[in-house]
Amino acid sequence: MREDALRVFVVDDHPVVRRGLRTLLDSLLDVQVVGEASTGEEAITELPGADADVVVMDLNLPGINGIETTRRLVNDSPHLGVLVLTMFEDDESVFAAMQAGARGYVLKGADQEDLTRAVLAVGRGEAILGPSIAKRVTRFFSNRKATVLPFPELTDREREILELLARGHSNVEVSRHLGLSAKTVRNHTSNIFTKLQVTDRANAVIRAREAGLGERRTD
Repeated sequence: MREDALRVFVVDDHPVVRRGLRTLLDSLLDVQVVGEASTGEEAITELPGADADVVVMDLNLPGINGIETTRRLVNDSPHLGVLVLTMFEDDESVFAAMQAGARGYVLKGADQEDLTRAVLAVGRGEAILGPSIAKRVTRFFSNRKATVLPFPELTDREREILELLARGHSNVEVSRHLGLSAKTVRNHTSNIFTKLQVTDRANAVIRAREAGLGERRTD
């Protein structure tokens, strides 16, 4: 084994999965499994001493889940490459893992060639997604691009209030329509003016209507 071998740490609560991953990875040239853990707590405690380059991380762990474990590990060791290997393929899990610092996301059930490729890619500092996950991510951003909202600097609530103002509603009507106090509506309105860099309601309404808001009045 070369001194510059890729050092991999496996985190999964199923012994059979850990054993299978160890067998696969140990069979590769220039890859060495340097440790394993069955919980997030164990990984956080034991991984620093293992001096790993890549962590193969399950998300469904007892105690601290894989997303939080990933976040803590990457915060402590930014050079660490985390490859998520999980059954979960929902958008929330995918994006939460990537936001936590994972470089790759592969589903359990991927063939050995795809898994091997993913481990090596993450070890090289690349980002990699399994085929079905890549399609999901592409579709997600395509949908977002098609439905870009005006004034991204506004919160959802502020945009909702601006929409009502652009339809001609008074603060009192906005308050009643959204079930908010008059003071809360005034505070939101003030924030809207600041973010849009306008000085009054009239100019805010003009900006809103130019962006396509307020095309119809609600009851």
